[in-house]
Amino acid sequence: MSEIIHASGAPLPVGRYPHARRVGNLLFLSGIGPRTPGTNEIPGNVYNAAGRLVDYDIVTQCHSVFANVRAVLEASHCRWDWLVDVTVYLTDMQSDFHAYNGVWAEYFPDVNKAPCRTTLGITALPTPIAIELKCVAAFPESR
Repeated sequence: MSEIIHASGAPLPVGRYPHARRVGNLLFLSGIGPRTPGTNEIPGNVYNAAGRLVDYDIVTQCHSVFANVRAVLEASHCRWDWLVDVTVYLTDMQSDFHAYNGVWAEYFPDVNKAPCRTTLGITALPTPIAIELKCVAAFPESR
């Protein structure tokens, strides 16, 4: 069977799905973006007077999305270093990949301990965010 995880320290999902699901020693996180828990504000977004998105700060969004992933991991009694696979969705690969890759290196300084990673350029996400992560973690076998 599986265990459903809802993380109070993470922003609510934008759809009808849990933050994560544990099956055996694997933890599957739903797509997580950089929204601020409790307010759903998107850090780094800049809007004009009409409320239209005119710019964003990918570095700020990267730090926020990592904080949200960490909140879901902690709610799941899982550790950051147990991440084994991360799929990254960027809405502007050409402009944002270099900055994202730099932030990734801050969180995973040792390439030999970093999770596997796939980065995809996509045209849009469900909310006006520039990045979303889909993660898989593995609990130690003895747990």
